Amino acid sequence: MNYRQPTTRKSMHATLVQDLGLQIVSGQLAPGQKLPSEASLCESYAISRPVFREAMRALTAKGLVEARPRVGTLVRPRHDWHMLDPDVLHWLMQATPQKDFFNTLSSVRWVIEPAAAALAATNASPEDVESIAEAYQRMEAARTHEERLQPDLDFHARIADATHNDLLAYLCNMLSMALRESVRYSNQRPNFNQLALPRHKAILTAIQNGDALGARHASLVQLEDARVALSKVLGQDPTS
Repeated sequence: MNYRQPTTRKSMHATLVQDLGLQIVSGQLAPGQKLPSEASLCESYAISRPVFREAMRALTAKGLVEARPRVGTLVRPRHDWHMLDPDVLHWLMQATPQKDFFNTLSSVRWVIEPAAAALAATNASPEDVESIAEAYQRMEAARTHEERLQPDLDFHARIADATHNDLLAYLCNMLSMALRESVRYSNQRPNFNQLALPRHKAILTAIQNGDALGARHASLVQLEDARVALSKVLGQDPTS
């Protein structure tokens, strides 16, 4: 799936949420700006007032808008947006230049994944380690980057689960859609088996050995390798 393409939505309520959400996240509707009136949007989308209000409740729940008496519905400041909401994250991926979005995602991964690998090395049960190893074996057996995508995502998700830290696992899960898009690109390089597989194997080995420091270091090396791979696939200078 290409997350930079709009999702097909069936209901007019969902279409209104999609359209306004994307306009807000892309900056077409700026923070503090008033949304078009209820009457005009109901007419434009051929929807009833209850359907309109349901759409506004959805956008409010995502932190994007707020209703003010006698003023109308206003776009909230960017720092109030629920960035890990799946729809908001999806709109960010659509609205943000690809290089900028992946750079932002890489920065987040550098904060979270080495810590998760270190914690997994400390907390993983034998069953957790076996599950991570199984995902790695499927990566190793894959012959195309399409076949490799899901095992790669499973590898990282199972490391997060092996931390036995519910909040950390939740954060990783909420980022999984963006991670899928990033991995989908980075896995396209032709020398994946020679470079990326050993990086993942080093993380697995450190976790198997209960080596938290080694797992953290191996994760940092893998992330740098992924950053360089992504830059090359996207035709960018990896040193920039």
